[in-house]
Amino acid sequence: MLTIDQEIYDAIVAHARRDHPDEACGVVAGPEGSDRPERFIPMVNAAGSPTFYEFDSTELLALYKDMDARDEEPVVVYHSHTATEAYPSRTDIGLASEPNAHYVLVSTRDSFDEDGGNTEGPVEFRSYRIIDGVVTEEEVTITPPQTEEESTP
Repeated sequence: MLTIDQEIYDAIVAHARRDHPDEACGVVAGPEGSDRPERFIPMVNAAGSPTFYEFDSTELLALYKDMDARDEEPVVVYHSHTATEAYPSRTDIGLASEPNAHYVLVSTRDSFDEDGGNTEGPVEFRSYRIIDGVVTEEEVTITPPQTEEESTP
């Protein structure tokens, strides 16, 4: 099960809407071994495509160095689908290289009219575990945002 706070959920959805009609992508990092998505990191879709996403290799390397320095790992790897349901494609499954990550897909297909105008319609937000090519959908629980006092031990 993915437990994610409302602020991060809203940020992922806003990124997907902002980048539409291209796919959006990014990472939510958290403390190593915690399974707590805490730090939202929107990335650039280097493919600039409505049907495919690709992390910029230089940006991705810098992100992994930064996460390593902070003792973090990618807890959520997300991207959007602009015209199809929020289910991993064969390409998405092939790219899934983080066995501990939650793979979140956001479909913006019902958020825009046929002319590409934002209708503020619903989005589909789903999470999966993808391990060795096997896709397993998981429940998503959205919690209220943490206050500073709650997030410090």
